[in-house]
Amino acid sequence: MALALSSSNLATRLLPQRLPRVCLAISGDTVEDQIAIAELMARDNPFLEFRLDYLKQPLAALSKIHRFLETHQYITAVGTCRRAENGGKFKGTLAAQLEVLTKAHAAGCLIVDLELQSAAKAKPDAIARLRGRAGLILSFHDFRATRNLDETLEKMLKIPADFYKIVGTATTLADNVAMMKFLQAQSGKYALVGLCMGEQGVISRVLGVRAGSVFTFGAVNEDLKTAPGQISARDLRNIYRIDQVDAATRIYGVAGDPVEHSLSPIIMNAALRRENVNAVYLPLHAKTMKDLMQCVSGIPLHGMSITMPYKQSILTHLDNTDAHTTKVGACNTVVRGQEGKLYGFNTDVAGVLRPLEQRITIDKAKALVLGAGGAARAAVFGLKERGAEVWVLNRTSAKGQKLARQAKAHSIKRADLRKVAFDVIINATPVGMGNTRDCPLKDQEIQARVVFDMVYDPVETHLLQVARAKGIAVIPGIEMFVQQAARQFEIWTGKPAPAADMLHAVTIALQERAAAQKQQKA
Repeated sequence: MALALSSSNLATRLLPQRLPRVCLAISGDTVEDQIAIAELMARDNPFLEFRLDYLKQPLAALSKIHRFLETHQYITAVGTCRRAENGGKFKGTLAAQLEVLTKAHAAGCLIVDLELQSAAKAKPDAIARLRGRAGLILSFHDFRATRNLDETLEKMLKIPADFYKIVGTATTLADNVAMMKFLQAQSGKYALVGLCMGEQGVISRVLGVRAGSVFTFGAVNEDLKTAPGQISARDLRNIYRIDQVDAATRIYGVAGDPVEHSLSPIIMNAALRRENVNAVYLPLHAKTMKDLMQCVSGIPLHGMSITMPYKQSILTHLDNTDAHTTKVGACNTVVRGQEGKLYGFNTDVAGVLRPLEQRITIDKAKALVLGAGGAARAAVFGLKERGAEVWVLNRTSAKGQKLARQAKAHSIKRADLRKVAFDVIINATPVGMGNTRDCPLKDQEIQARVVFDMVYDPVETHLLQVARAKGIAVIPGIEMFVQQAARQFEIWTGKPAPAADMLHAVTIALQERAAAQKQQKA
């Protein structure tokens, strides 16, 4: 994977075939910070971009970068010194920028990045001299939208370069479709790097290499991003397996608004990796149903997890649904058939029943369900289907009564809770989410053989803590999350789900999230 630090035209022309898929973008206010990061990350990330424009005196810093690269010759380094007017931090003149990039190559950066705006103002012979020494990335960043991609490339092609890098900003999922279609159409003719910034551009950061981008950019970590929506290099490799993504890779995703903090990509990609399925699972932040459906038609998605607020509105876009979806009135799983038709399933029911079956006999069990939303409906209808006697308690009594009537269950008032001895209490409300001390019931109202809390973040809610203290068996929401995802995996792949591995992956992720939140508060 390593490249000799050569300035020959032959070496630079071979770069697209030999570069890793992920370039690690290194920022830092001092050269010592940047080198320390490079030292720590280089073995796993031999393709590094030094953001020289982040440094107060980039020219003075180059001698230290040179010493580092001399002792790490397996590294392919990119030197970038983007001007402030073009989205960077360098406030010097164009001549000063070109001097930094020229000396960056002398310091060991095999490739340099120069934005189109600067290149267009520079004299052609100055650009030719720079490219004669180093591989040249000619770059363009649109910080507002993803638009005019072909026209932008046409302008860029007037300036000879080794790579043409076009970066837009995704304001919709459909922007990713536009970027990938552009890459598919043009990457056979030119060495292109293309992606979309922003949270909605995650798709392009993973699938851009599948569509023809020579490489993509990864962040050091969540706190050291050099562009909005950048994914850490570790996550690109470990979660999304970007080095294995190819034309045959199947694409799945979780669609909702928001999905930024969804753990579904972690758990589902862990399952795909464990079972050696050539597929990747992505977050699809759809701000409207229209945008989601445009994404579905533009990207060959094989399946989706549907989360709030689209579990009901997706129904009108489906060609057929399973019985659970029809009864519950909500869909959380979509399969795309070979003919392009969309089929809907509801695996939330399995997410409720599978953990319960391991603790109690559901038939004739007395169950109290708190809530009347989509999760509560899945619980109520699923329990009724298995022969349980179900009571519904909801903060808005009319909504709870309506659900009870539809499912042929009982509605109950809070004051009457002590009149019924429940086998299981299921919290299907969001109360207790987000490390709060909130609880859907008072301590004295928590009386049952089993308490099941669908909230999975935090793992140990106040409801579960009270139940444990009373000696009641508990089912944490993480089990429902895993089991509904396991059922999705089985529907999509036809393989048994590696539930234990999925549980392990999400448990570790929640522990890391909790630790990070604790550190932030400290």
